[in-house]
Amino acid sequence: MLGVIAALWGFTGICLLFSSAIYRLGGMALEMPLGNFEWYHWLALALCLAFMGFAEGYRGFQQNFSPRVAARIRYLKQNVTPLRAVLAPVFCMGFFHAQKRRKIVTYCLTGGIIGLILLVRMLEQPWRGIIDAGVVLGLSWGIISLALFTLQALTRQEFEYSPETPDQPR
Repeated sequence: MLGVIAALWGFTGICLLFSSAIYRLGGMALEMPLGNFEWYHWLALALCLAFMGFAEGYRGFQQNFSPRVAARIRYLKQNVTPLRAVLAPVFCMGFFHAQKRRKIVTYCLTGGIIGLILLVRMLEQPWRGIIDAGVVLGLSWGIISLALFTLQALTRQEFEYSPETPDQPR
């Protein structure tokens, strides 16, 4: 029973984190002065949405993050400990009890994201809104793909993705 609760907490915690970012960034994106857009603003918005949809949504989330996190949610359900249960969202994202390479990538990627957030905050509208719109698209794609992969991981007999834990092959 603790495994089921931990798995649900892991999934829900990550979704809450992404939803919070979508809510905050969505507000900035909605503040874009669309009525004052020049052709190059529209082009930048289209390119940002296309790039972030592909790079963040498809490549980042659908092909990498979501299947791995779903595998870790499945692993957590079957291998729960009190610490993993309490820290399920960060466990599922690979911050601990992960292969060395996974932990390095997770911490570096998190640091890079924090750095980009700080840089984007310094931009003025409409540029900040344009970037935030792309991030909202990518994060929304991420939540949807995470939900679909998690459903597969928890309902299928076999799940082909590795949780990248120290005791699992890559």
